[in-house]
Amino acid sequence: KHKDIFTSAASPGVVSFFFGNNFYPTREEYVFAIAEAMRFEYETIAAAGATVQIDCPDLAMGRHSAYAKLDRDEFRAAIRTNIEALNHAVRNIPAEQLRMHLCWGNYPGPHHHDISIADIIDIVWTAKPQTVLFEGANPRHTHEWRVLKELGVPKDKFICPGVIEPQSNYIEHPEVVADRLERWGEVVEPDRLLAGVDCGFSIHVGSTTIDPDVVFAKLKSLAQGSELAAKRLFK
Repeated sequence: KHKDIFTSAASPGVVSFFFGNNFYPTREEYVFAIAEAMRFEYETIAAAGATVQIDCPDLAMGRHSAYAKLDRDEFRAAIRTNIEALNHAVRNIPAEQLRMHLCWGNYPGPHHHDISIADIIDIVWTAKPQTVLFEGANPRHTHEWRVLKELGVPKDKFICPGVIEPQSNYIEHPEVVADRLERWGEVVEPDRLLAGVDCGFSIHVGSTTIDPDVVFAKLKSLAQGSELAAKRLFK
């Protein structure tokens, strides 16, 4: 029996930009209607005893995709609405049973149009989930541990940086995983730090970007590297 499991579900915001609004008078009404519809899924996962992971590419990838025509302030207003809708949808679930995944898009591209975490993190922290997952292995975001170290992390939040890159068949050495976690250990206390993968290894049915044997080898390195980092961070 597993002690801790999580199940992921789409955020109201990301549902709204994959399925356009053809009926509601305003975008805000549409997003909140989606939130109310998704509430059943979130609460069903929570009732089964699993942690609910809300996947939120709308908060980051949305900047250079669905919301690309908005200016910075308009984009921030849009994701603020998305988070308000998310909080509405998870209002009956304890914060400690919730985590949210920030995503800049899980694709093997240049990512040079990605928005900086510095431009959105103040809004991200207003979301109810206790744990926030970041892309930390993506080369365009590896450095952002410094941003969070400077800006700080609220005391009621846990962070789960990605220390494994899911778009490459390279198998990270456990020491690389440990090094990455030790850097994030400068951002928060080690008991508020979890180790994760930047995103899923197969985001589409039938995807063969990563060989399944490599996936399990990467996860083995994740576990081994986490053990190394824990020994050093908790000494």
